[in-house]
Amino acid sequence: MRLATAMAALMLAACQQAPAHKSDLASSAPPAQAGVRANLYQCEGCEAVSEADAATLTNSARIGPGIDRGPALAVDGVVYQSDGKTPAAGVIVYAYQTNAAGRYANGTAETLWSRRHGRLRGWIKTGPDGRYHFDTIKPAPYPNDTIPAHIHMTVLEPGKRPYWIDDIVFDGEFGVTPVYRRSMVNQGGTGIIPLRQEASGSAHVTRDIILERHPT
Repeated sequence: MRLATAMAALMLAACQQAPAHKSDLASSAPPAQAGVRANLYQCEGCEAVSEADAATLTNSARIGPGIDRGPALAVDGVVYQSDGKTPAAGVIVYAYQTNAAGRYANGTAETLWSRRHGRLRGWIKTGPDGRYHFDTIKPAPYPNDTIPAHIHMTVLEPGKRPYWIDDIVFDGEFGVTPVYRRSMVNQGGTGIIPLRQEASGSAHVTRDIILERHPT
């Protein structure tokens, strides 16, 4: 986030060894081409999108191994081309989040990002209809912080470089203030999503993704 109060909160999160909030990487620099963000590829940790074997991915996955305790949450949506209408096939979406205590915990040793992003991470690859689905638990905000609970997402289109999109946050919940709303850049479309409670007791959010235009 570009606002001073949010930056202070992010410094606190960094001291807790949490990864940078992706909206902090946004720049106010004008795009080099019409409709293209000049900072599209300015993205800490986006290489983690390639840490799964793309050949094994489907359009549905679990974030983490399913052993973390917390309220059940389903995340789904459609990935669209930059026109916002045409479904995008073959797009990898990488998601990671905090656990129910607000921490990126229990990462493994094989890569830097598996350590930093913690155990709760997962990958999907869209089919011809552009749809995707993640099962997970509801993340919690960072401990003693002012940033809303969120799910980080990175996309990798065929033949392109990866980039982050706006985090999923839960509309009406802690930290989703007018100041926070103004700080969002709507990269990949809005990430401020209402949380729906299902009859089963689990929760559900639908986050459609509109792919960004790339430099030519």
